[in-house]
Order: sequence, then C-alpha cells, then structure tokens
Amino acid sequence: MMLEISALCSGYDRIAILRDLNLSVAGGDFVGILGHNGAGKSTLLKTIVGAVPVTSGRIVLRDREINREPTYRRVAAGVGYVPQGRQIFPALSVRENLMLGQRGKSADFEPMLQLFPRLAPLLDRVGGTLSGGEQQILALARCLCGEPQVILLDEPTEGVQPSIVDEMIDILKAVNEERGITIILVEQNLEFLASLAKRIKILNRGRLEAEVDQSVLRDANALEALMM
Repeated sequence: MMLEISALCSGYDRIAILRDLNLSVAGGDFVGILGHNGAGKSTLLKTIVGAVPVTSGRIVLRDREINREPTYRRVAAGVGYVPQGRQIFPALSVRENLMLGQRGKSADFEPMLQLFPRLAPLLDRVGGTLSGGEQQILALARCLCGEPQVILLDEPTEGVQPSIVDEMIDILKAVNEERGITIILVEQNLEFLASLAKRIKILNRGRLEAEVDQSVLRDANALEALMM
C-alpha cells in the first residue's frame, strides 16, 4: 500500500473540514477525487502534504507514519504536490524552477525534457511570462524533478487551454502507467477525470462516502445524487 489514511480529521483553526476520512491507495493507482466546492478536496491534499495540520487520525506512506512530520520531510519521503494555481516562481526562469524542484538531487534534468518537450525551448524564459497552460506544465515538471512516489494534483486544468489539457492527459498517463507513480487527482473537469482515473471517490461533507466508475461521470443526475 502506497498511502493509507485512517480516521483523518483536519481543518483551519477551530473549523473542522475533514471528518474521520479514510482512504487506501495502492502503488501505481490513479485516484480521482470529486466533490462540490467546499467539500474539502483541496484540504485533503494540503493535509497529506502537511500544509494543513492533522487534528486526529493517521497518514501512512509506505509503512511510515507521516502525519506529524513537517512538509519537507513528507516531500523527501516521496510526496509530490502540484497546488491549485500552479504557484511557480514567476521571477525565476524555467530552468531555475526545475532546479529548485530537484532539491539538491542530480543537476541533469534533460530526461525530464523528453517527457515535457514543450519546455525545452523555454528554459531561459522567465516563468511569469509563460501562458497559464505552460505554467501548469512547468509546475508538474518541477514536481517530478523531485522524484516523488505519489503526486497530489489540485485542479490542474483550471484556466488551461484545451490543447495543453490534452497534452497533460498524455503526460499523466505516461507518468502513471510507464513510471508507476501513484497519483491522486482533484478535478472538476469530468472529461479529464474520466480519461485518467482508475477509480473515483466522492468527497462529501469532509468524508469520502462513495466510489464510482467512470460511467457515472456521464450521468449528471446520478452524479448529483451522489454528491448531495
């Protein structure tokens, strides 16, 4: 098991967001998380990576309990995170953003450019001058430079042009299927989610209450009933 979350509670100050949440994710799995705004999807990813503190419960990464560890140790243990809004370093070049993602590991990121050929001619461009889609590709590449074993993706298609959305589908399939990296994806784009996720969990009122197959994503009434 790559990631085991049990009876997880977390939130902001005294406001509880996640309540007794349980999730098991095997190595190489690709799990989609779907829910209404405010259901706790982003909070779940932030709690796993350590940006939101755990109130109670456990997060276990490959038999190592990480719920009390700081973010940098979780990242070093193999957790990668691509936040909503990308959050690249806009004043740094593409090359410098990738180097920061390596966290002191090998300075050779040429193999990464084979997976992200769009970035090759942009290495000396300042990150803030890239389009939204290019910044999203950069954020994903920067995450992979750290050699994570599990990647947390938060709304990667938000504000991204369709051509790059299609490109991201191909990249994420390669990352998951060829490299065996486990992925947890929070996404409102149902077509994107259905193209990638091997299984889909519904997050409602801070709990993961149901698991659905991809056919439900094409039935708006059935999906809305599950998310009520």
